[in-house]
Formats: sequence, structure tokens, C-alpha cells
Amino acid sequence: MKKTMLSLLLAGLLLLTACGGGTASTPAEEDDTLHILATTYPVYLFTTAVTEGVEGVEVTRLIQEEISCLHDYTLTVNDMKAIEAADVIVMNGVGLEDFMADALASSDAPVIDCSQGVALLAALGHEGHDHDDEYDPHIWMDPERAAQMVWNVATVLSELDTMNGDLYTANASAAEARLQSEITGVEDPDDLAGLITFHDGFQYFAQATGLDLLKAIEEEEGAEASAAEIKEIVGLIGEYDIPAIFTEKNGSDATAQAISRETGCGVAQLDLIMSGDGSGIQPYVDAMNQNIDTILEALG
Repeated sequence: MKKTMLSLLLAGLLLLTACGGGTASTPAEEDDTLHILATTYPVYLFTTAVTEGVEGVEVTRLIQEEISCLHDYTLTVNDMKAIEAADVIVMNGVGLEDFMADALASSDAPVIDCSQGVALLAALGHEGHDHDDEYDPHIWMDPERAAQMVWNVATVLSELDTMNGDLYTANASAAEARLQSEITGVEDPDDLAGLITFHDGFQYFAQATGLDLLKAIEEEEGAEASAAEIKEIVGLIGEYDIPAIFTEKNGSDATAQAISRETGCGVAQLDLIMSGDGSGIQPYVDAMNQNIDTILEALG
């Protein structure tokens, strides 16, 4: 059955949105297991939710380390081996995985782009920070867009593995239902002060929750907040009487703490869900609800 499925996978290469220009050939892994490689933790969660209970499917995650952003990520030798061994690669898209463009170009594995059909927001700019991409890639931070990502995985896998198509579809439906019903949301976002975040990845989250994103900057080596940005943030805190500002749990908080000392506002952490434990949709639901709880406690 799996060999038939792998044949279908390769035959269906032209049906997929692929980053590489390779042609189909014999899969790297000559066994009866379908090896799916998910690039990031959110994509891994969505893919494992879709493939739950499907026999002969193995989903692994490419980026294992705790990380805040992928701007300077470099593929390791083990990363390259994982790409070579993959029968299918599932990626976020919207330029998030630009660091692996050369590896994908030399790979024959079909690529599922989870961003297909997702409504995109323009990328946020940052003084001194090189934002070449036109659109913001952090699409998984909105549950509705996350549901579209889930369906993108399920739709392609169902086309390639028709014998398990009903199970992929049922899993996607169940995941979507949980995304809609189990993420609490913010009942009265207008009653809360706006968000100031020290990461540029919360734009979709702010839109989904109805919160006003007043300012978002991303600090990393060589791209620290400028004096003008710090002055602007201090001014916003005073203007909107903001009780807390937010860092990303794997990011820097040095500037936020300095602003806190100057203004007296608090500092809280939000989770971009770029790292974590577990599989399936539950860790995503938990992380999103924790973010909402953090904001309600810090701003309420």
C-alpha cells in the first residue's frame, strides 16, 4: 500500500506548490513508511494533527532548537540529511524558510506550502532591520489562518494518498473544530490598552483577537531597538497608560526591561510557538490560550 502511495506522491508532484525545481525520482527512503518532514514547530503540530492515526506515516520536525526567529538560521549537516531522507516536506511558506531555498532546489521531495490561500498581511518594518519580504510570514498566530494551514496539509495528502483521504479529512475537520471552539479569545479588546511587542510576529495574533498593535519591533544581534524607537515606545506607554509591554519567550528582553525601569510598566512574555513539546493540535491551543491569559492579566 505504501509503495503505491509513494508512487502517487511522486506522480502528484506537479499538483503541489514546490520551492525546488527538481524532478521526481526514487524516494530517499526505500521502506514502507511515508517520511514527512515539517520545517517548523507550528507546521509540525498541524501536520501531526492531520496524520493522527494514519498507519505507516512518520512526521519529524526540522528545526528542533528553541528559537525566536529564523532570519539568521543556517542548515546543519543533520538538517541536510533530514531533507534528503524526506518523502514529503511541509513548510510554512511566505518566505519563512528562505534559508533552505538551495536545499529544496536540489531535493526531489514534493513540498506542501501551508500558506496557499491564506490572507496575508504586509510585513512590519523595523529601523536597522532587513525586511526584504513583502508579507508577514507569522500566519499560524491566527487560529482561522491556522485552520487553513491544516486544510492545506490535509487536502494535498488526501490527493496523494487516496486510501487514507477520509482519515486526513476527518482529522482536519476535528482540528478546525477545536481551533474554533477551544481558543478563548478576548471578549472586550477595546477595554484593554494596545500591545507593544518586542517581536514582529504578533500582527496576525493582534488582528485575530481584536487588539490594537501599537508598536512591534524585533531585537536581535545587529538590529537592536534604536534610540528613536525607544523614545516612541516610552511616549506610547505614557499616552495610552499602558501597564505592560511584551517580549517573546525565546527573544531578548534587555530593552523592554530598561523601558520598564524608566516608565514603571511591567514586562510579560508571549509565545510565538516556534518551539515546544508534544504533537497534534493541543499544544497549539494551549499556547494560544496562554498568550490570551497573559495579555488579560498584564493589561487587565
